[in-house]
Amino acid sequence: MPTAALASDPETLDLARTMNKSFVTSACLMLAAAVPAFAADYAAGKEKSAACAACHGADGNKPITPDIPRLGGQYYDYLEHALKAYRSGGRDNAMMTPMAKPLTDKDIKDLAWYFSRQSGLITKY
Repeated sequence: MPTAALASDPETLDLARTMNKSFVTSACLMLAAAVPAFAADYAAGKEKSAACAACHGADGNKPITPDIPRLGGQYYDYLEHALKAYRSGGRDNAMMTPMAKPLTDKDIKDLAWYFSRQSGLITKY
């Protein structure tokens, strides 16, 4: 059957409409399910970062010693992963492990969101 004939066939058009509706509905549901994963609170992260400032600096860019990493401008996913690893014991550090132990998943998301939104180290060449 020629393509033009398929495009005007009522059954084919109904099937195409149904498939389009299913696709749009599925896409909306996936997006709605993903939103809570990114429901981080910048202000809460800033407030919780006060404990971090003692070593990493107020915005995560002024570490007190060269072996303490800069947090400002790091990727959200990296910060979240690192904090969860410290909390679980998968990553061990005498300072960070006890700091991360009491953090909830929400605390970690908030902190990761806050620090990932700070300006990072900029090197000019």
